[in-house]
Amino acid sequence: MANEANSPPTPQPGIMGIAPYVPGGHGLPGHNRVRVLSANENPLGPGDDARAAYLEAAGTLERYPDGAHLAIREAIAKAEGLEADRIVCGAGSDELLGMLGKAYAGVGDEIIYSAHGFTMYPIIAQSVGARPVAAPEQNLTADVEALLAAVTPLTKMLYLANPNNPTGTYLPMAKVRDLRARLRDDIMLVLDAAYVEYVTADDYGDPADLVRESQNTVMCRTFSKIHGLASVRLGWCYGPQSVVDVLNRIRGPFNVSVPALAAGEVAIADKAHQDRSRAHNNEWLPWLTREIRALGLEVAPSQGNFILIRFPAEEGQDAASAIAQLNAHGIIPRQMGGYGLPDCVRITIGMADDNEAVVEALREFVGKA
Repeated sequence: MANEANSPPTPQPGIMGIAPYVPGGHGLPGHNRVRVLSANENPLGPGDDARAAYLEAAGTLERYPDGAHLAIREAIAKAEGLEADRIVCGAGSDELLGMLGKAYAGVGDEIIYSAHGFTMYPIIAQSVGARPVAAPEQNLTADVEALLAAVTPLTKMLYLANPNNPTGTYLPMAKVRDLRARLRDDIMLVLDAAYVEYVTADDYGDPADLVRESQNTVMCRTFSKIHGLASVRLGWCYGPQSVVDVLNRIRGPFNVSVPALAAGEVAIADKAHQDRSRAHNNEWLPWLTREIRALGLEVAPSQGNFILIRFPAEEGQDAASAIAQLNAHGIIPRQMGGYGLPDCVRITIGMADDNEAVVEALREFVGKA
């Protein structure tokens, strides 16, 4: 008979020091209609064809998915002009980011990321026993010199979200190339390009070009944003053959579901839906930015499908008060304390009436202040 006084198993060092990832909220008690603008979801949802493919897949739920992901890798390769055998699929790009950390860093190593980068990066580092190292930013933008200054002999990886979540800022390709050229060859550079489809900046470039030119750079992408498939959990990465071989050795044999593969295969080829989603963002991102700046609030320039608003520190005018005001209007934004930006609020670009409701609520908020 087991001794009830025995201690439970001990997790690996660093695990209990991880602050769990906190997703955006999806409900507000007392509101019949809630505008969820906390998770950077596509307000248009998925395309009709992708939705139909997902529903059709329900007829074969007893079957295991294709563990090689051949059809969707070929569809991605055709749509993006890439080589299918250099693509690995995962349950969201989060899984791939985590697998890269597991494969290329461990106890005693260091993983670098920009100070206000995606909060999964330090979680990945701690989960494998590595030390997360946050490099300072300049004007809420990743700083190449600061990232390089953070490198030590223990550095194994550098995660760069470009465009960055939650700031929306980006590094031009010339600066990314400079960063890669000045990093040691044994440091893996992971380019997290979750929002690449929304970028309008002429100097952004194509992250895949840098992957082709090196043996130590990987690009991660997602179906959660412009494709509107956040709930099915589907992402992919493009990397050197050596990295692809490593990832295929450690990923689960059936890590992507049949419905996700079916919907993704159709979505990646649906250029019309992508164009509609991009056009919607191109209309409402500058509109929302302009309207909120007109209220006297600071809005970071964004290349994503969201904006980051900074509020004054004074009580009653601060970010917490603004969130309370937005909640009172049935709007759920994203608080930014976990990103080291307690004075900021992130808001996803929604449908027209969502965006107009945000401006009206903030206009009332500023008027009260």
